[in-house]
Amino acid sequence: MRLFRIAVTGLLAALMFAEGLASAVAALVAQAGRIAPRPDMLAHFAPFWLIGAAVVVAYGLLLAPRAMRTIFLTVGGVGVVASTALILPELTRPMSPRAPADAPHQIKLIQFNVWASNLEIDRTAQWIADQDADIVILEEARPAIRDAVLKRHPYNVVCKTCSVVIFSKAKATETDVPSEVQHGPRPSMARATFQDEAGDYTVLGLHYTWPTADGMQQAQGRMVSNVLNRLPKERMILTGDFNSTPWSFSRRREDAMFGLERRTKALFSWPAYLGAKVPFPFLPIDHVYAGKGWRTVSVKRGPRLGSDHYPVIVTLARAL
Repeated sequence: MRLFRIAVTGLLAALMFAEGLASAVAALVAQAGRIAPRPDMLAHFAPFWLIGAAVVVAYGLLLAPRAMRTIFLTVGGVGVVASTALILPELTRPMSPRAPADAPHQIKLIQFNVWASNLEIDRTAQWIADQDADIVILEEARPAIRDAVLKRHPYNVVCKTCSVVIFSKAKATETDVPSEVQHGPRPSMARATFQDEAGDYTVLGLHYTWPTADGMQQAQGRMVSNVLNRLPKERMILTGDFNSTPWSFSRRREDAMFGLERRTKALFSWPAYLGAKVPFPFLPIDHVYAGKGWRTVSVKRGPRLGSDHYPVIVTLARAL
């Protein structure tokens, strides 16, 4: 029995050390995402490195053999500090003051990657219609989901045959698939300009590639920035599946490049489904940006539907 306890204790210590070392190394290497895209991939998983390192610290405090306690606390502590350094800037990021719930001149918009393999098209379309949002931006929008939405709600449609579709109550005064993103490592993208009492405002929806394509996502960000810089930003709204978390250096660089405020803050939106229902989302990769001419009323995650993403529902009010 004593030998068994020794074996179990040794195995647990080995596993904890491996977990702590892996978490610390991953979080430290992710810091190199400041200068290179490949290590930035590790930054997307910063919460995992934090949890793994925190478990090792707890083990070091409560269960580790006394002679090895310092080792576990050191390895786990390095992982906690390095991963927290990735996450904390998002949590402490300043946000503009919110508008009250009864603020005038509000618009409600939905950002939603409905997934090309959507399992519940009718239920998804019905939920979208029931929200009665002013603007709905969908990614991976197959004809079946587009038709199902239009069957239930008389929306105007921008880029009906595109994978990124903009539905709107108001008719767009101008639409476009920006020419700068027609070739090369382009993201799927659609643009619509609308008019209200205060003048024109532009809405753009997009869908980035995965960050596993070395440097391509960053190239897409530069392309998008070039498009945005040609348009008035005061009342611009940009939404999409960026396949990029706010702890990544790529996302932080684009936050600065775009000249818009990201209104979503650590809002976990993926996955809802990975071969089976996932208990909770663990990557915040769907984002909504808006110019200074808009104040945020509310930002929330929608329900699990037939997609692998959760929808994001944002209400904005015109800044007076």
